[in-house]
Amino acid sequence: MRAVRAPAHPGRVAILQADLLAKRFGPVTAVEEVSLTVAEGEIAGLLGPNGAGKSTTLHMLLGLVTPDSGRIRIFGLDLERHRTEVLNQVNFSASYLGLPGVLQVREVLDAFARLYGLRRPAGRVAEVVELLELGPLLRRKVIDLSSGQQTRVQLAKALLNRPRLLILDEPTAALDPDAGDRIRSLLVGVAREWGGAMLITSHNMREVERMCDRIHFMSGGRIIATGTAAELAGLFGVADLEEVFLKVARQ
Repeated sequence: MRAVRAPAHPGRVAILQADLLAKRFGPVTAVEEVSLTVAEGEIAGLLGPNGAGKSTTLHMLLGLVTPDSGRIRIFGLDLERHRTEVLNQVNFSASYLGLPGVLQVREVLDAFARLYGLRRPAGRVAEVVELLELGPLLRRKVIDLSSGQQTRVQLAKALLNRPRLLILDEPTAALDPDAGDRIRSLLVGVAREWGGAMLITSHNMREVERMCDRIHFMSGGRIIATGTAAELAGLFGVADLEEVFLKVARQ
């Protein structure tokens, strides 16, 4: 099946550009010839069934795993050669990541603000606390928070350095429908206002349809299609993105 190759937003700078990434673990090829771009102001989705290669791709983009071949450029800089400069302007959030349970929320945010070397750490912490409505939680220990509350703290941590590239793995998985809806609106607003870029993985197809400008669909370690939700549905001959997912997963 031939992929829809929707161009990145014409005239916009490519924040992230990955070319022909490949990664093997022993005899298993986890990722093969994956290429994708995310432009400034764009929210892109990276979808696929379990085992498609999404996590390995994200780990390569974050510098956690070294590709066997291929090239990653972020802000026009080669990630391997300019690792520190690039990653200072990138952040990541996932609902499955743990935070120090014995620390209070304020202590966690203060620690990360200083770790990131922010010039105004207290002021920036105050901004993300207001943005994510964390005021009532500041003196509570992370271990005492619900999974949804911990997800909001994770997002606050990821926004502290005003990243030009924000990578999110299941950003609303632990949130109830109301909180999830508000977080999605907040993230879309952040992307538009800050002019950075976001790359999101999610199993919530309605979330992806609502948030993402373009979607890269993976299967078997490759990107098999790229386009808007409507373009992908048309390409696969189904009604919506959820049916695209089911069709790919069951092939």
